[in-house]
Amino acid sequence: MSETQQQINILLKNATSYTNIELFAGAGGMALGMEKAGIEHVLLNDFDRYATQTLKKNRPHWHVMHGDIAKIDFNPYKGVDILTGGFPCQAFSYAGKKRGMEDTRGTLFYEFARALKESEPKVFLAENVKGLKSHDGGRTLATMVEVFESMGYEVLEPTVLKGIHYNVPQKRERIFIVGIKKEYAKDVAFQWPKASAKIYNLKDALRKGELFDCDVPHSEGQAYPDKKKKVLDLVPAGGYWRDLPLDIQKEYMMKSFYLGGGKTGIARRISWDEPSLTLTCSPAQKQTERCHPDETRPFTVREYARIQTFPDTWSFEGSMTNQYKQIGNAVPMNLAYAVGTSLVKLLDDIAEVERAKV
Repeated sequence: MSETQQQINILLKNATSYTNIELFAGAGGMALGMEKAGIEHVLLNDFDRYATQTLKKNRPHWHVMHGDIAKIDFNPYKGVDILTGGFPCQAFSYAGKKRGMEDTRGTLFYEFARALKESEPKVFLAENVKGLKSHDGGRTLATMVEVFESMGYEVLEPTVLKGIHYNVPQKRERIFIVGIKKEYAKDVAFQWPKASAKIYNLKDALRKGELFDCDVPHSEGQAYPDKKKKVLDLVPAGGYWRDLPLDIQKEYMMKSFYLGGGKTGIARRISWDEPSLTLTCSPAQKQTERCHPDETRPFTVREYARIQTFPDTWSFEGSMTNQYKQIGNAVPMNLAYAVGTSLVKLLDDIAEVERAKV
């Protein structure tokens, strides 16, 4: 047995709770939520070196591997309880060939599926953008489900969860796919987390209250170019480009002005009493403005993190641009926690089934 295998065996054996491999871990939003739910990470991987630096700085005891997922052997991790990850959605064709997983080779979905095949967890959780559901007329998602099922997993109906229903002050939506090993699936039932009755808003995110025990800490942040700032100065809290004078609307929107449609995220100033619109990776770019309610500026790095429900103690590595990217790509921690608690209940039920067979 290799030294690496021995170390992995020790990680799996000494875990005090259910164990997880987290792929495409990013800045750790999903991993933090899972940790809060009582799940222990035995491996985290990402290709972004600043994201992995973020993970290592905040959780030195986590086993974080930076680099190409294609170069990781997951066979030593057999015995892990869960595999989680938000693989980027890459297009692939599945027409005619029907070679299962092989038809997705060269994509990051293939690498996620390979990790699943090699580590054989009891349960997996894949998450992605809401648009995956309609991508290529639904065929991309159908292919993924078919591949997972061919590998011995019962796949639940892919479900879109809204962050605002799980203590996240942001209108972010993500699709989640849960799979259970078929040997357990007939004896257990996964329950999606129940939606919270309360909807939190921007004030809850940035001011002292139920979500955070102090006002948002000061931090650096991007600024709007002077030309954009002069336009956004005219937009009231809760407003967007249609609240501008007509001549400025036409100048700012250019051809888009005549195309119709709402485009309610353009020149948008968020109000204190509403949840934020979905954060993007670049807060100052046109078409996706998320302006502060009182000041004509994008949200700062720490404000971004608050809206994604990262704790204030969680720091981000890299340039300011890279920090925004990490936060903008993250799964909100509170949403991940809600899903994590449901996974723990599922694994508790699987453990009961295993004990009954002994």
